[in-house]
Amino acid sequence: MLDLAWLMLALPLLGVFLNLFVTGRMSERGIGWLASAVVGLALLVAVGAFLALLKLPPQQRHIELNVYTWIASGSLSAGFGLLVDQLSIIMALVVTGVGFIIHVYSIGYMHGDPGFRRYFVYLNLFIFSMLILVLANNFLLLFVGWEGVGLCSYLLIGFWYERKSAADAGKKAFIVNRVGDFGFLLAIFLIFALFGSLDFTTVFSKAPQLVQSGVVSGAAITAITLLLFVGATGKSAQLPLYVWLPDAMEGPTPVSALIHAATMVTAGVYMVVRTSALFALAPLSLTVVAGIGLATAFFAATMGLVQTDIKRVLAYSTVSQLGYMFLACGVGAFTAAIFHLMTHAFFKSLLFLGSGSVIHALGGEQDLRRMGGLFSKLRTTGITFWIGALAIAGIFPFAGFFSKDEILWETLQESLFLWAVAAFTAFLTALYMFRLIYLTFHGPSRVSAERAAHIHESPKVMTRPLVVLAVLSILGGFVGLPLIQGGNLFKSFLEPVLARAPLAHGAAAAEAGHAAIGFELFMMIVSLAIAVAGLVMARRFFLQRPELAQRAAEVNAWLYRLLCGKYFVDEAYDLLVVRPVKQLGTILWRGFDVLVIDGIANGAADLIRGASGALRRLQTGYVKSYAVTMVLGAMLLVLYFVMR
Repeated sequence: MLDLAWLMLALPLLGVFLNLFVTGRMSERGIGWLASAVVGLALLVAVGAFLALLKLPPQQRHIELNVYTWIASGSLSAGFGLLVDQLSIIMALVVTGVGFIIHVYSIGYMHGDPGFRRYFVYLNLFIFSMLILVLANNFLLLFVGWEGVGLCSYLLIGFWYERKSAADAGKKAFIVNRVGDFGFLLAIFLIFALFGSLDFTTVFSKAPQLVQSGVVSGAAITAITLLLFVGATGKSAQLPLYVWLPDAMEGPTPVSALIHAATMVTAGVYMVVRTSALFALAPLSLTVVAGIGLATAFFAATMGLVQTDIKRVLAYSTVSQLGYMFLACGVGAFTAAIFHLMTHAFFKSLLFLGSGSVIHALGGEQDLRRMGGLFSKLRTTGITFWIGALAIAGIFPFAGFFSKDEILWETLQESLFLWAVAAFTAFLTALYMFRLIYLTFHGPSRVSAERAAHIHESPKVMTRPLVVLAVLSILGGFVGLPLIQGGNLFKSFLEPVLARAPLAHGAAAAEAGHAAIGFELFMMIVSLAIAVAGLVMARRFFLQRPELAQRAAEVNAWLYRLLCGKYFVDEAYDLLVVRPVKQLGTILWRGFDVLVIDGIANGAADLIRGASGALRRLQTGYVKSYAVTMVLGAMLLVLYFVMR
């Protein structure tokens, strides 16, 4: 089955071509189920590859399939090759599994949309690009997938391009990601210059030896990893390049679930973990990753507290949870980062699709201030949404409890300060998520009479995917039970991939800490208590006594305005970057393009036009004029020779 791993790429690409050229006269359901079927088959291939990989000894679970040589120029050789190992197969399962569920959900959500077929073409193309990204066996092919998902993100965010806000959001995402991609490209150039290869296996095996021998300096490795992280901050929406993701909610809600919660935004985390062999050699880079990740987690969580758009709350939540993943990478807990990436895909997709069900039921309404009391009318959506919220808050036994607790535990081994900020951020996560729950599903109804008359539960094609994701959000965390149960299955499966990249710091302390089972249990209880505290406070402030929240906003009016204004980061970017670039562009346009470039082109044209006009006047068409001219010419010639 491992030899057929290329089918994971071929099937979604087949869906793109079929929906582009064959399904022109098919019904909506036919188009939707065809697009879903190819992703479902890709999922089956991924499951088969996973089972085949399990049968191999741990150290032999590294299969490379070189399809063909893509580029061969001098010393540069890059193939179209696939790498199937523990890390890539986990990512492939997440991409195809969550992708299939969201494809099915989209059949109901996008019903009646004029761009229905175009939507599924984009969605299939995204799955194809994402699978290239996670299955590539070299940096150049990974970058192709990286740019592919960026393109699909632009197309899907601006899917309803008739709306200016959607078109602007698509452009914003595309431009901000180009900033990060520039750093990624520079890192690829440096890698080839230093190692003479872009293949993962070659680079990761050479790096420790060349650094130890002094052939490659530690500063060079630090530069490479920091540039790689610049790319990750763009794709995974970290400070300071996070600003595109909240605006990306202009796209259809299933797009938010697939691209901006479960898959594309986690590409940066995957890339850092995939290159952990390099990051392990650059302690400074790991410190930067941990610092940026923690700052982003806290920063985004505070903004999520005051958002009134149901999807924007989840958008800032995504930014915050991605920060947790980078924090785990920064403290060397690469397996914890991937574990949280997987569980986050389950419960955040569930929450986004649940919000889509709410928006569908309310005829497009997204403002939390115009909701309330929906639980009795949207029973399935309400129950599954509660499960997603309990998971992301870290309540036992839901999936988020295990993955977030592991990150907090690994962080504690590194720094008490980092743990304290991360723990407080976990409290904020629970607070804003249960605020969202209570304002949406409980308390008095604030729905307008017109919308209230049409409230209805979503069709089964939308609610069944919610149930599947809810089950995954409950059970998904048990694959990563901590060591007190005799072994972390997820960690033991993934560890051989990272054996070439030992944890840069804190590893010994972490292992020693795991030996103290009592302390580990105590910290699990502390993590649970933090999440419960957030739930209790949200219930009191937003359900039982909402006037307390109003009073807190009035007492801390400056802070409330700051959070509502999202720290005015967009305004700062507009003032410091957007306007100066526009002004510079205007100056270059008027001063150079118009005056110099257009001046030369137009001047040449005017010169030719003037000269041709003068010559044209000589061609009168009258014989008398030509005769007089000839006589005058002859006289001038005679005069010339006489004067000589």
